[in-house]
Amino acid sequence: MSEPERSPIVDELGWTALVVAAARSIETHHVDGLISDPYAERFVKAADATHQLPLRIEDVEQGDDDPVWGRGGRYFGLRCRAFDDFLLKANHDGIQQVVLLGAGLDMRVARLDWKPGTTLHEIDRPAVHRFKQSVLAETEASSFVDHHYVPADLEEAWDDALLTAGFDRTRKTVWSIEGVVPYLSADTETRMFAAINAASAPGSRIGYEILVDQETEELRASEIYAETKEKMGVHLSSLFSSDARPDSAEALRRSGWELSSHPVSHFTEKYGRGPEPDVHDAIEKSRWIMGEKTR
Repeated sequence: MSEPERSPIVDELGWTALVVAAARSIETHHVDGLISDPYAERFVKAADATHQLPLRIEDVEQGDDDPVWGRGGRYFGLRCRAFDDFLLKANHDGIQQVVLLGAGLDMRVARLDWKPGTTLHEIDRPAVHRFKQSVLAETEASSFVDHHYVPADLEEAWDDALLTAGFDRTRKTVWSIEGVVPYLSADTETRMFAAINAASAPGSRIGYEILVDQETEELRASEIYAETKEKMGVHLSSLFSSDARPDSAEALRRSGWELSSHPVSHFTEKYGRGPEPDVHDAIEKSRWIMGEKTR
């Protein structure tokens, strides 16, 4: 058997895919975990990484009290569960075309219970797809959906690549943009949501995450990011775009979308696990926006 490719990390942004996979592994093995992702650990182990990432909360010195892998890890775990449920609700309501923008190393294609006849497109940069596929070649991962890897950078014409992969503009689509928007330039964010709107038939749904005030020094210096370089191998807030943010939700509403916006604390309360709401840091600035195109 050939060895899986071990160089998915072409830059710090690519490294974040492994960081989030490590968080999913921790949440999977946690006694109170909200998700089950048996693939996450395999991706982290397969990477040729100079920085060791934890796979279980027991690997973290402070455990659940650690501000990075404890509180931050619960954030990633909660976000994954909330977006899992959002996608499955849409799918089981009859939306059978799914697009994951910035899909990373998540294995939703295999670990979620999709309805028969579902088509799923994963958009991410070619290096991430190559690594993911090379690891999966050594793994028994089964999926019963029509699955397409779409190699494209969100800074470029990803919508053309999506159409080439067989995306059907006439079908209702559920879009997931999880953990992506804060890293995009303002112009790229504007173009991305315009492209999504143009490709969405009425009845389509969308879920995405924003970080209010991400361009401010106050948020970027939030204490929760202080140790991310040491503990995760990348200083997360240094990767956020410093552009003044467009009001993408308002642009979508003007185009016929009905959206709701909730802080993380809403989901912590809903699921009974997640970052504690009474801690004042950048997590309380996160908003998860979900909704439907009604016209």
